[in-house]
Amino acid sequence: MRRRHLLQALGASALGVHSASAMATPGAQDVRFLLVFLRGGYDCASLLVPTASSYYYETRPNIAIARPGQNGGALPLTPDWGLHPALAESMLPLYQQRQLAFVPFAGTDDLSRSHFDTQDSMELGQPVGGRRDYRSGFLNRLVAELNPRTGNTPATATLQPMAFTSTLPLVLRGAVDVPNTLLSAAAGRSGVDARQAQLIESMYRGTPLATPVVEGFATREEVARTMQGEMEAASRNALSTKGFEGTARRMAKLMQTRYQLGFVDVGGWDTHVAQGAATGALSNRFEELGRGLAGFADEMGPAWKSTVVVVVSEFGRTFRENGNRGTDHGHGTVFWVLGGGVGGGRIVGEQQALTATTLFQNRDYPVLNDYRAVLGGLFARLYGLNAAAVARVFPRTKGADLRLV
Repeated sequence: MRRRHLLQALGASALGVHSASAMATPGAQDVRFLLVFLRGGYDCASLLVPTASSYYYETRPNIAIARPGQNGGALPLTPDWGLHPALAESMLPLYQQRQLAFVPFAGTDDLSRSHFDTQDSMELGQPVGGRRDYRSGFLNRLVAELNPRTGNTPATATLQPMAFTSTLPLVLRGAVDVPNTLLSAAAGRSGVDARQAQLIESMYRGTPLATPVVEGFATREEVARTMQGEMEAASRNALSTKGFEGTARRMAKLMQTRYQLGFVDVGGWDTHVAQGAATGALSNRFEELGRGLAGFADEMGPAWKSTVVVVVSEFGRTFRENGNRGTDHGHGTVFWVLGGGVGGGRIVGEQQALTATTLFQNRDYPVLNDYRAVLGGLFARLYGLNAAAVARVFPRTKGADLRLV
């Protein structure tokens, strides 16, 4: 049994550990990067509202977000774009402080419109159309690039990744062993008690897997201690841990001190029916997501200045509303990029007017900013990667420098 498979078999509460590696690229340990994946394909036209597009209002008679100044209207960002009003208290202040930017017309050239196929395609970060290697996700390749091996030299300052998920996502699978834990579960009862942990450790004592097993349980206990402190503070009117905000604040506590790269996914964005406009189901999700991201920023404290969070989704949704006052699977979407050092307060990347003649296949946002190029350019700036290194993270891709940091 491979070490990575063993550690996953111990249960979501027993975390894996990393393989030894040499010192990471100088400065990598000072940067915090979090990728937030919105699974289900969120309606980006309700998030970043194309207020200058008359066609948007013609094709969404029931679910369009009104223009700024109207009842339930969008929050004005530029003459062409507005922000969903549910994000007035969470994301608008970050945008105004130039700590939040949006990249519209973003996404992948995968045209399957399948949640699972497109999510897999994006997490792998490999060229579309070729044979997929499900053992190699792009964040794992990034960690390998930043933690290069130099013979048998032990690690002294490696970049530490963590998946804040119940199972290890594709994006973090690969040559580097990466731990994972679902923080909402870690705050409660462990799936492996102390006696069971000792039995498991004794099973592997004297074998090559002995150290990874011991270190895995030690990491689990460290997370549990962090969560226990928050639970004790709850009796003193601390913030609730319910929902994404609680999870985001717990992630921040761990990323402040131990992990420099994180991943989390948030579901519930497949709004085929009754998604609502300024209020309703989608608005509620935006509000909770926004509060969570703002809570993460707040909890990071001074480390927020060197933190970058990117929010992506596998695709957007149809520009027109459907007969059920919802939207269907689309193509292009909008990425969010936020952080204390982000060059925000802008809508960046290639853009075009949204009219009846510019939609992709007469139905969707086109993809003008390929996600691999956007992230590749961001990684180049964050970590000082050259073109060859970017191409190893995203094969056959050149980074697009949008000057996000």
